[in-house]
Amino acid sequence: MYAVDDEFPQLPGLRYLNHAAVSPWPQRSVDAVSQFAIENARTGARDYARWLQVERRLRERLQRLLNAPSCADLALVKNTSEALSFVAFGLDWRAGDNVVISDEEFPSNRIVWEALAPLGVEVVQVNLHSGDAEAALLAACGPRTRLMAISAVQYTSGLRLDLPRLGQGCQARGVLLCIDAIQQLGALPFDVQASQCAFAMADGHKWLLGPEGLGVFYCRSDLRPQLKLHEYGWHMLEQAGDYQRTTWEPAKSARRFECGSPNMLGAMALEASLSLLEEVGMCTVESALQERMQWLLDGLRSIPGAHLHSAVARQQRAGILTFSLAGWQHQALFERLKEQQVVCAQRGAGIRLSPHFYTDHKVIDDTLRVLRQLATA
Repeated sequence: MYAVDDEFPQLPGLRYLNHAAVSPWPQRSVDAVSQFAIENARTGARDYARWLQVERRLRERLQRLLNAPSCADLALVKNTSEALSFVAFGLDWRAGDNVVISDEEFPSNRIVWEALAPLGVEVVQVNLHSGDAEAALLAACGPRTRLMAISAVQYTSGLRLDLPRLGQGCQARGVLLCIDAIQQLGALPFDVQASQCAFAMADGHKWLLGPEGLGVFYCRSDLRPQLKLHEYGWHMLEQAGDYQRTTWEPAKSARRFECGSPNMLGAMALEASLSLLEEVGMCTVESALQERMQWLLDGLRSIPGAHLHSAVARQQRAGILTFSLAGWQHQALFERLKEQQVVCAQRGAGIRLSPHFYTDHKVIDDTLRVLRQLATA
């Protein structure tokens, strides 16, 4: 059974509230990578078969985390942007098609669709703060809409969308739903089947507590053959281990999107990190995170001049709270918080705070105390 102090032995005085950017690794992930490095130094790839067992466990943990029908529906990718590109440049677009997104997407989930302009594909941006975000997104879907690409949680406002509602609406309209899940996966339960999505993707370095450079791509089984491939290599073949074979075909599974050698170092770290999330349980993770979010929310509301720019209703939030402070420019406030060892981010309309399930209440209390002092300075 895990112990928070053992898994996250952070520096005394550090107030880490930046999980929406890059998360610290748990100690078990540090240990896994350290052991992997020692093995490489001493015995090289002698035990590669055992390393592949770790990668297999990683795929199984990801399948459970996303509630994917099968491990065959998941590919290990470099990052969210790569997976989005597989979709954007894999579909057979027709001039006049359009893609519906929000007007506050992270660049990864905007630029990739705008890059389709030479093919005659239009990007329709929808404002999410008109009262009913899901209704506004679905209303923007017209007869030429091929796909809705939306973040499960918006990276600046922290707004969490009702994915099953969007999935049901998209299916009724014949629109494919593509979910950038990077700000939800690992923070709250996530279910590709309940959301009825066609595609979903996320990096491992945020709420999954893993390294940069390794993520997951879910592709619904009936759509895999429809995505045109642009990367080829030995690993993405159906007969990947038969090196002398002169005829070939892409793997029937989502491994078809993995063209070359796996990121085994990243797999060691991410598998260990996901073992912690599974040990805790995603329902417990969500409950603990929401408790900390409420603690932060109540504290910010009590600070003179603090203005919240995030959704505050429990069903519309995940792990992001963005605020501004009267009398402070965003950059100056960010720098002052940094001096006080408050690790956060400057995003959108202000400063973004993002705790995780394990965040000590003292970290939140200390951060609120610093902000109160700055508000009255």
